[in-house]
Amino acid sequence: MDAGKPRSISAARPSGRGAPGKRPQEKQGASRKAGNVERKQAILRAALSVFAERGFESARLDDVAARAGVAKGTLYLYFDDKEKLFEEVVQSEVSPILDRIGALASARDMPIEKILEALFQVFEKEVLGTERKHLLRLIIAEGPRFPHIAELYFRNVIGRAMPLISRMAAQAVVRGELQSDALVRFPQLVGAPLLFAVVWDSMFARLQPLDVAGFFAAHRETLVGKMRRTRP
Repeated sequence: MDAGKPRSISAARPSGRGAPGKRPQEKQGASRKAGNVERKQAILRAALSVFAERGFESARLDDVAARAGVAKGTLYLYFDDKEKLFEEVVQSEVSPILDRIGALASARDMPIEKILEALFQVFEKEVLGTERKHLLRLIIAEGPRFPHIAELYFRNVIGRAMPLISRMAAQAVVRGELQSDALVRFPQLVGAPLLFAVVWDSMFARLQPLDVAGFFAAHRETLVGKMRRTRP
């Protein structure tokens, strides 16, 4: 080939097999995103443990980072401060339960007895049977001293769950299953045994274990004791 003759475009261009760097970059991006999600979940799990053990005031971000196996600076990539971290712990732990309650509220033809039974089963399995109960303990213990975390829990949990329970009770009244609208006006009646069970578990369980399933069943029977059964 003549040294002074320019190379053809086809010769200078890499073989046309697409952009070889594109697919590996996409894989790297997906892998990085998955890693970020996994790291954030690890931080939230560690934070729940630290908050449960030390309370909101004494919990330190250094301890959360150490337990999650990340640098303290990494926490600030996901959360602005300890309060934001606590808020996301609450949201991540409670959202699955609220989704279950929402699904029950959407089941318009389910009898109120079955709804209450399902609700108490969710409470027993997904709250008392997991570390989620520590969130309630923390709110009960520290809420009076730190009103902002009590307000946070109310906004993210109580304020969302109570209207759903009230709506389910109202549907039961319309169907003629309940003679009274007490449960519509006071949906807290459903949450009361959960709070009691959490307090009992933390203070008296070692002295006298509570039959949680039996306790919830007795409470449910009390709530529906005046129920009018219009169906066979």
